[in-house]
Amino acid sequence: MIIRPAEERDLAAILDFWNPLIRETTVTFSSEEKTAEGLARMIAGRRAAGRAFLVAEEAGEVLGLASYDQFRSGNGYAHCMEHTIILAAAARGRGVGRALMAALEDHARAAGAHGMIAAVSAENEAAIAFHRAIGYGPAGLVRQAGRKFGRWLDLVLLQKIL
Repeated sequence: MIIRPAEERDLAAILDFWNPLIRETTVTFSSEEKTAEGLARMIAGRRAAGRAFLVAEEAGEVLGLASYDQFRSGNGYAHCMEHTIILAAAARGRGVGRALMAALEDHARAAGAHGMIAAVSAENEAAIAFHRAIGYGPAGLVRQAGRKFGRWLDLVLLQKIL
């Protein structure tokens, strides 16, 4: 498995595993599916800001992505980042997430980040357990932060000092 910056050739594979999570789960609170154009803009924007947008690849197959950006706008938050990590179903439980997060945290640390935030759906117990296993601790609970499928959803915040 290799971890590398995302490229245009990865867009279709990323959309194939990200959009079903948007359509079918509360892993993300958004109900707006990603498009190739929007994803390309996101990747370019992150790079222009000095952030990373990484993919894990094995035998030519994209297994997952990890990216980060500033947690909140404003220069007072310039050293606090929030990440996104999304894995293809076949990649879960194989160490792909750990490898992506290690590379992402290394990039953020080298770019001057001090802390990383994980904002996780309270219903996503596997993601909460994953983040705790890689050193993230509780930072808060935002009750009814989002709404999807006609329900209010809580958001768990976890944090790691880099």
